[in-house]
Amino acid sequence: MARFAIATLGLAALLGAAIVTGGARADLLALVALLAITLGVFLLDRLAALAAPDCPGEEFPAGDGLALALGLLHFPLLYGGAWAIAGGGGHDITGRVALFFALSLFLGQVSNANAHELIHRGDRRLRRLGVAVYCSLLFGHHVSAHLRVHHVHAATDADPNSAPLGQSYYRFAPRAWIGSFRKGWQAETALRRRASARRGLHPYLLYGLGAALSLAIAAALAGGAGVLALLGLCAYAQGQLLLSDYVQHYGLRRAQTRDGRPAPVGPEHSWNAPMPASSALMLNAPRHSDHHARPARPYPGLEIDRGAMPLLPHSVPVMAVLALAPPLWRRLMDPRARAWLRDP
Repeated sequence: MARFAIATLGLAALLGAAIVTGGARADLLALVALLAITLGVFLLDRLAALAAPDCPGEEFPAGDGLALALGLLHFPLLYGGAWAIAGGGGHDITGRVALFFALSLFLGQVSNANAHELIHRGDRRLRRLGVAVYCSLLFGHHVSAHLRVHHVHAATDADPNSAPLGQSYYRFAPRAWIGSFRKGWQAETALRRRASARRGLHPYLLYGLGAALSLAIAAALAGGAGVLALLGLCAYAQGQLLLSDYVQHYGLRRAQTRDGRPAPVGPEHSWNAPMPASSALMLNAPRHSDHHARPARPYPGLEIDRGAMPLLPHSVPVMAVLALAPPLWRRLMDPRARAWLRDP
């Protein structure tokens, strides 16, 4: 558990210090945070000696304490960051730009991974915290789409967040955002038609209210500039979440059974990355096959089987950058995806 705490809380502390500290020191801290989450993580991933074991070999603690801490820290970082980026902290333009990118990467890689973990928890309070994190990022519908659509239809054409072979990220992203919004709505509405699920407000109304509250907080802290800063941070974070989905399911498809239904989700239907530093920062989200096989399993216990699971040639953050260059991405990934489609 120590590596998860050091990677995530250490970066959160750097960002928090950059937000509240004024002057040149704040700008330096913002630059250090940006370098840490980009170059630093990349270099640590290259040091094989730091690699975590593929299989834990022991029962890990649930990790609820760290998930709760990160969930609570998300809000002061998000709104404090929007305030500072909007000019409230007295940072110069270099510091504000560095803070924007460092905080956006944190939101997309750490807050997203943690919220994803929280919405799978059995404890209702933790699930609600995960929903609140996504609502603050103006992405509340992702909760319904992920739980009700993605985990049911992953690696099929029915899942808007599973990119087919040959589709670029630029075609995938709008399809995934709009499709997940629509299909999540349909799934929640169908669920509420059952008598046992008619209590309370429709989740999408709660997501809308949460988004409105998030924008109101940014406006109260820094006016229109704060709203623009929040919108920029959320757009960047959402883009990273969509990139993560794109990278982790690209080109993989479930076979059809004799009755025409998709075969059950297996380890061959998600791409995985066992790199140590990025996995620690993203709470083992790159161990994606095991998560789909056991969605309720806490992140410290997720496993990698290098013989049965498709492996990415680089870490998820590096692959996300490569996905922005479609010719390079397809040259690297299409042969690998075809090999798994032929012989999982």
